[in-house]
Amino acid sequence: MKKLSVLLFALFGLAGVSMAQQKAQLTVVIKTPTVQCQECKERIEKYLSHEEGILKVNEDFKKKTCTVTYLTDRTNPENIKTLIANAGYDADDITAEPDSYKRLPLCCKKTEDGGGHGKKD
Repeated sequence: MKKLSVLLFALFGLAGVSMAQQKAQLTVVIKTPTVQCQECKERIEKYLSHEEGILKVNEDFKKKTCTVTYLTDRTNPENIKTLIANAGYDADDITAEPDSYKRLPLCCKKTEDGGGHGKKD
């Protein structure tokens, strides 16, 4: 009986340590109003997927939102917004980095009327 108690205590103790070591995950939705097309979607998803701590990225260019699941001990929403801006797109209240925006294909740039696809800035 004593051995069984010690064994159960050890099992539950290890399970508690294992649970404490799991990293906290959160999901954030960021407005990406300058995203225009499928190419923009792919560019953002690829760019963010290489960042440490980001587990999942889904850019919805029709809704103009980016949903990101990340590890809280590795990154945060402000870093994610900055990454999107560094890729050349606006992210919530952070404006796209000008040099990155210039390197975007013409179809991914917004026009005077707010749309993309064809007009040059």
